[in-house]
Amino acid sequence: MAGRQPKKIFQAKRFAIEEIEETLPDGTFLVRNIVRHPGAVVILPLVAIDLVCLIRTYRVAINRLHLELPAGTLDKSLTPLETAHLELQEETGYRAERMTHIHTLAMSPGILDEKMHFYVAEGLTLGSSAREAGEQIDNTILSWPEIDALFRNKKITDAKTIACLLWYMRYRIHA
Repeated sequence: MAGRQPKKIFQAKRFAIEEIEETLPDGTFLVRNIVRHPGAVVILPLVAIDLVCLIRTYRVAINRLHLELPAGTLDKSLTPLETAHLELQEETGYRAERMTHIHTLAMSPGILDEKMHFYVAEGLTLGSSAREAGEQIDNTILSWPEIDALFRNKKITDAKTIACLLWYMRYRIHA
């Protein structure tokens, strides 16, 4: 339950921070800060039934190369499905014949309203990528046993990638 109208306290290019006042059951108020994010897509590109394309990309926030699935922030003018096709092509160069939604998860609902939409991309054709300025990305094609070994050795640390890959490894079906 909310009290007064949310107050925007910060606006960045891809997210905002709002201060909200929550009315508690006893009638008192609690002020909370919420990160407002338009959402994102995560794509699991199946190069073959037993091969996945991950990307190795530099992440300035952690100052290192990071192994993860291609992903991107939603744009208000595109649907999640359209964004998934666009991000796959931009980041990897692959185009998908089929893109299937398999799950949506809340990244950190205690402070963030972002929802991530997971897609499996199949029927891939490699073309040229269209990486944005500053994107330092290389494709990395891995087998499921290689991905499993990376998990066991704690070499994949990206939360969205872990969630999507483990979900798919467990179910290997399309919802």
